[in-house]
Amino acid sequence: MIRIGVIGQSGEIPEATWLLAEEIGKEIARRGAILLTGGTSGVMSAVSRGAKKAKGLVVGILPGDTMEFANEDIDIPISTGLSFDYRSLILVHSSDVIIMVAGGNGTLGELSAAYLNRKPVVIVEPSGGWAAKVRSMAYDGCYLDERKWIKLDYAATAAEALDLAMSRVEQGQGTSRGQGVAIDSDKHS
Repeated sequence: MIRIGVIGQSGEIPEATWLLAEEIGKEIARRGAILLTGGTSGVMSAVSRGAKKAKGLVVGILPGDTMEFANEDIDIPISTGLSFDYRSLILVHSSDVIIMVAGGNGTLGELSAAYLNRKPVVIVEPSGGWAAKVRSMAYDGCYLDERKWIKLDYAATAAEALDLAMSRVEQGQGTSRGQGVAIDSDKHS
């Protein structure tokens, strides 16, 4: 099963951003993927609402030890016991692909973490925030640095974002299956 992480701005968001994020959630569910978010407000709440409306599965990777910040559309809440920034690392590592919607400073950190971990990222530019600015700052418009580890993709619609995300996963980019740290079974059994 494909795990799609959606990163984006928390708190109050413009209506247009809410509607776009909700449509992304619906599209994730329609395609049979699992939605992973940071589980709180703003983009995370909107995308979760969309996935629930389309009968999708929503996992919230929450900060702290309680469900105090959880939005109401989470099916599986995971309380990490960690702060917001460390919770974000779990979200990135648990996802096969990341979709970026709008975003502030926290979202920018998640984008960087995804890039450093070679996770494919689809940036929904019309959503605003950092999503609307990344291309103008990126190396050759699509890399976060000169190493060019993973090409950033850009989308204008929910359907386009999902087409790109699913394509990257089908190409084997970013999936944790068969990747990761090699463990010497003789030393760890």
